[in-house]
Amino acid sequence: MSSWFAGVAALRAAREPGVLVTVTDVRGHAPREAGAKMVVSGSSTWASIGGGNLEEEAVRRARDLIGSAASAPASFTANLSDKAPFQHGVQCCGGEVTVLLEPLAVVPSVAIFGVGHVGLELARILARHDLDLHLVDSRSAHLTEAELAPLADSVAAVHTHHVPVIPELVLGELPPGTRVLVLTHDHAEDLAIIDAALRCGHLGPIGLIGSSAKWARFRSTLLASFPADVVDRVETPIGLPGVTTSKEPAAIAVSVAAGLLAAFEREGVTSR
Repeated sequence: MSSWFAGVAALRAAREPGVLVTVTDVRGHAPREAGAKMVVSGSSTWASIGGGNLEEEAVRRARDLIGSAASAPASFTANLSDKAPFQHGVQCCGGEVTVLLEPLAVVPSVAIFGVGHVGLELARILARHDLDLHLVDSRSAHLTEAELAPLADSVAAVHTHHVPVIPELVLGELPPGTRVLVLTHDHAEDLAIIDAALRCGHLGPIGLIGSSAKWARFRSTLLASFPADVVDRVETPIGLPGVTTSKEPAAIAVSVAAGLLAAFEREGVTSR
């Protein structure tokens, strides 16, 4: 039987929601002691809180939580008496068990194309949050262990992609809903990535750093291939308005990160 933390890791890797189930209190006799855990997804379970009706009821309630996309924890108390009404069979241990159900959200996914001055500062901020962070650059020097040393203690799951010729190929590998931020050192590379991103139906919002003049040129070029409503999926400038007017990389990164976190909050995808 796989451990509950293997279940958490599996769900994270598959980007599936789940529920962490914990026995929080036991009075009298019960199959497991307080602290026993299991993980439930829509189709699988990992570990056990003791089997029988108690576990079946926990799994049923956990899957109801998944189906409702609830984010708040829930709990229930089960009486393990042969006189108690049971939906899944009788357990006559004689005790009473309280169970906590904690939803495990699918964490946000962000891809930064261009890990230069602004990109690295932005990565440093985002790495302190529970999300999947993809760093893409055509320059290997920007993805070395030494260069990314500030991310060594990241909370985020950091994935690096060195693609020297066609970095936009990474777009097809990104998880559904990934937010794409384009901050490369090369305007031609920026445009190629934006063009490819607009052709990918599985991605989330697309953000571009740069001046209004740069975007005017890009938009004119893109309109030759896409309808205006598709081109206007691109958000530019990126960042939270009013946070800063500074052109310092760290200040720009703060503004962009603040805008992302505000968007996550609005969309209800802040991670647990």
